[in-house]
Amino acid sequence: MSTAHLTIDLDAIVANWRSLDSATDCETAAVVKADGYGLGAVRVAKALAKAGARRFFVAAAEEGAQLREALGHGPEINILSGHMSGDTDMIGDLNLTPMLNSVDQLTRHVEALPNTRFGIQIDTGMNRLGMEPSEWAAIAPIAVRQRPTLIMSHLACADEPNHSANQEQLKVFKEITEGLGIRRSLAATGGILLGKEYHFDLTRPGVGLYGGDPFGNAKPVVQLDLPVVQIRDVAVGESVGYGYSWTAEEPSRIATVAAGYADGLIRAMSGNTRLFHEDIACPIVGRVSMDLITVDVTHIKGNPRYLTILNDQQSVDDLAADAGTIGYEILTSLGARYSRRYMGL
Repeated sequence: MSTAHLTIDLDAIVANWRSLDSATDCETAAVVKADGYGLGAVRVAKALAKAGARRFFVAAAEEGAQLREALGHGPEINILSGHMSGDTDMIGDLNLTPMLNSVDQLTRHVEALPNTRFGIQIDTGMNRLGMEPSEWAAIAPIAVRQRPTLIMSHLACADEPNHSANQEQLKVFKEITEGLGIRRSLAATGGILLGKEYHFDLTRPGVGLYGGDPFGNAKPVVQLDLPVVQIRDVAVGESVGYGYSWTAEEPSRIATVAAGYADGLIRAMSGNTRLFHEDIACPIVGRVSMDLITVDVTHIKGNPRYLTILNDQQSVDDLAADAGTIGYEILTSLGARYSRRYMGL
């Protein structure tokens, strides 16, 4: 085949969920937004539901609709963007649970879908989603009478354990939610690792399920093998790729592999990262282009059919560091052209 092979280990995702679950004494949900962080929300959610996950979080109602069709009517599916205009029928017909972010959303939900499930999202300092504490204080008596299933907030700096914002947000969250008789959630992956005081009644791991930082003990989830299209000899003084950004200083063998920035292997990786033949590292030379990457295989015996860019030796966070970004972006950008193989459940 001429397209790259992306192998996704569902057993590893389940193992990561169980490991994070075992670190708490509360319920552990699963975040499967952005198509399961690029790995296939339906396949991921089905595996996690089989393992015992009963609550899932997605970004938008459309994602929730896809998940409901796949999972049936058992698990609770929470919509982080809340109850948006135009989503009423979808939320009601599919029994989705919006996490309401404003008084307007609360009004829309209660008026359009009375006596149906919803949660509340409160901003404790991130200034992104949720009601302001003062806004919540003004409407809390009314909202609580409608019996929300969950009240949540989100930590801005959980991947930095010593950042002062973590304790500040925890303090605000406790002050505005204690004594309400509503289940609470503050921690995603990073918050779980901060310790028990951040766990409350429910945690919501996301990137840690998929093998990403800050969950350092996560099992690797993905392997990405790129097919070699051509290997050519390059003489001293000859250059490779756009802009002639790499010039051979010795006789070299250069492999051209079928993937590029159109497949999520972003241009900033040019000259900064490597691929592998078995356990032998092979550096990228020249620029990453739309569909192709050129790799120095001078030190490899024979003509490999594939070179690997994601494996046990090089994680999504390693690639992200080479490209000056974060593992989340690498995961969610993995290309649609890849042939995908699921291992495990």
